[in-house]
Amino acid sequence: MIMLLRFIVLIAFTLIGQYLGVRYFSGGLLNQFPWLAALFGALAGFVVILLDLYFKHLSVRNILSVLIGSALGLWIHSLLMQVAYNFAGVPQDQLAQFGIISAAIFAYLGAITVLRGQDEFAVMIPFVKFTAKGAAEDIVLLDTSVIIDGRVADICETAFLSGKLYLPRFVLKELQLIADSSDPLKRNRGRRGLDILNRMKKNPQIEIKIHETDYPELNAVDAKLVKLGLEIGGKVLTNDFNLNKVAELQGVKVLNINELANALKPIVIPGEMMQVKVLKEGKEQDQGVAYLDDGTMVVVDGGRRRIGQTLSVTITSVLQTQAGRMIFAKPTDESR
Repeated sequence: MIMLLRFIVLIAFTLIGQYLGVRYFSGGLLNQFPWLAALFGALAGFVVILLDLYFKHLSVRNILSVLIGSALGLWIHSLLMQVAYNFAGVPQDQLAQFGIISAAIFAYLGAITVLRGQDEFAVMIPFVKFTAKGAAEDIVLLDTSVIIDGRVADICETAFLSGKLYLPRFVLKELQLIADSSDPLKRNRGRRGLDILNRMKKNPQIEIKIHETDYPELNAVDAKLVKLGLEIGGKVLTNDFNLNKVAELQGVKVLNINELANALKPIVIPGEMMQVKVLKEGKEQDQGVAYLDDGTMVVVDGGRRRIGQTLSVTITSVLQTQAGRMIFAKPTDESR
């Protein structure tokens, strides 16, 4: 649709250039080269398209700030010029020449002032909350760590994650830098992240949009992600512990996949029985270690001599730590 609009604009400017050339500039070169007017019109349309391509890197908020600031500056210029025409006693032609310079200066100062202080001006409220109430909660920003992790693709395929997925351009650039790293481990992680994105893109049930907003004044991707979340009212999808805490401190909502995984782990209580396979020795004497399907560690008393065996165990206690959950158990036949 955008490409069609650009094509229509190019054709329209070409026709307008031809019309203006024939209507107002007939004679001279146009008699010898009648297509020059259409060419100049096409060039003008091409310049407009280039401006469109440039402004797409700016957020709607910044563009509106510039427009409103310029309008305020020109309004102040108009008031001053009216006072000058009525009371200054300066010749009209000199005032007109001065007015051109004054209009440019006030438009620039107004745009810069509003752009720098857009968060402090109450007049900015109409486009600070640009979307309807509650709509901002449907925006989900993807973090680099959660893309490399890969579980986000599975979650999206189950349709449990609602909202619009946005991939900031600076996150994609960081992912590409990791994929081009000289470190084999980082390179593999980066390529895995790109593969996950390609998998999600090919899924018709998942829609990912590239968000072009960037903050050149910030170096850290995490800081850019938090600022973008603040501006558009979106949630940050991550499994980075530090980013989680920083975002929460600044009032940005966070969706942490690790917390989701811990919440979905099956609840077990002492006295229940389960089947586990002892895989290795434990830290303490005569202990064996097994793992559940979700990665939860099960420490089996007396399991060292049964490494490699699948046996029935009875849960004796459950310990919740920051790293996860640990289950302590002993063979069912011994408990009896």
